[in-house]
Amino acid sequence: MPRTLNQIVLAGSPSRAGAWDAFKAIVRPTNPAWLTVLASVGLSLLGVYGIDLARQLRGDPGALAGLDPVAIKQLILLGVGIVSAVLIALPDYRWLSYVAMAISVLVLGLLIFLLIPGVPEALVRPRNGARGWINLGVFDIQPSELAKIAFVLVLANYLRFRSNHRRPGGLIPPAIIAGIPIGLITLQPDLGSAMMFVPALFAMLLAAGAKKRHLILIVIAAAMAAPLSYPLLKPHQKQRINGLLAQFQGNKRLDQDINFQPITAQSLVGAGGISGTVDERSRALVHFSRLPERHTDMIYSVLVNRFGLIGGIVVVGLYGLWIAGALLTAAFAKEPFGRLIVVGLSTFVATQAIVNIAMNVGLLPIVGITLPFVSYGGSSLIASWLMVGLIFSVSVRQSRLPQRKSFEYSDDE
Repeated sequence: MPRTLNQIVLAGSPSRAGAWDAFKAIVRPTNPAWLTVLASVGLSLLGVYGIDLARQLRGDPGALAGLDPVAIKQLILLGVGIVSAVLIALPDYRWLSYVAMAISVLVLGLLIFLLIPGVPEALVRPRNGARGWINLGVFDIQPSELAKIAFVLVLANYLRFRSNHRRPGGLIPPAIIAGIPIGLITLQPDLGSAMMFVPALFAMLLAAGAKKRHLILIVIAAAMAAPLSYPLLKPHQKQRINGLLAQFQGNKRLDQDINFQPITAQSLVGAGGISGTVDERSRALVHFSRLPERHTDMIYSVLVNRFGLIGGIVVVGLYGLWIAGALLTAAFAKEPFGRLIVVGLSTFVATQAIVNIAMNVGLLPIVGITLPFVSYGGSSLIASWLMVGLIFSVSVRQSRLPQRKSFEYSDDE
């Protein structure tokens, strides 16, 4: 029976209807991923200012907005990161399940390339003793940052329709999937970045329905075995641990040696007080403190010096907002692959932020972990924004019916 013009207009074509549904999901104010996006913007802009603060005693009137060239570069990289996030958020994230293994093989190839003896320093130049960056001329790429996303995609693809990980033996394949990048990154050596994979692995297993008692037993066994690994650590890693123990004991003999960096960072944090110091004074304090890595690993102490305890709480609050948006997205996601992607990525960001902030305030030894979105670094910033794009892609498609039932087990099954 012929339809009226009004019926045809109301029905529309399937492609238009799909595009309209996607647009409504994007602009929907209750879309929890917007919390993650807004927090990412806030943290990234704070990072640009913090980098400029850490590197310039006075603003450069001849530069863009008076910013230091490195801060300008970070601002440009922020633009690249946001564009990358948009591009990966537009298509349905489930297409990644078909290419997850290919992405992983490519990233693992880059990690192996870093370890090949004889590679010219023009391509792979060690930094702080670690071979973690590939020089591409215009910019450097840090494969360990991309390995986080590749690992999450591969493990999510493996776990989404399985239940064997609910038995002890079924935990071996996920452990191998995590163990390969962990081993390659540890050999760089970059133990700090390698450790970030373990919480993500456990969080994804837990979200996939792994039995809590099995995971708890693994944690207990690992904690008991940890002291046995001490002789295997590099000399500088042992020094970091010994330095932290000296701080806890009130021993100041290492304050001008291995503890110079953490002690200086804590002094800057303390100098910030409750409400911080004015820009000019903060720049002077940071500059003359000679704090190593002040625009990368230790940037949190720089921001707290400028904005005080209140500023430090705001930074932590932004990460809390980021995680809240991601976890709400995971909770609403009906499709297993998307839920696991969000859980894995959010665990990486949360763990890295916690470890970095703890390093800056003297609760953990310095392990070379950057602050996501805030610390200087193109690979880290772009990878973090790719994570935002993936989370947003899952969020705007959360209303679709799942292809299979999501993870719903009782712990006794």
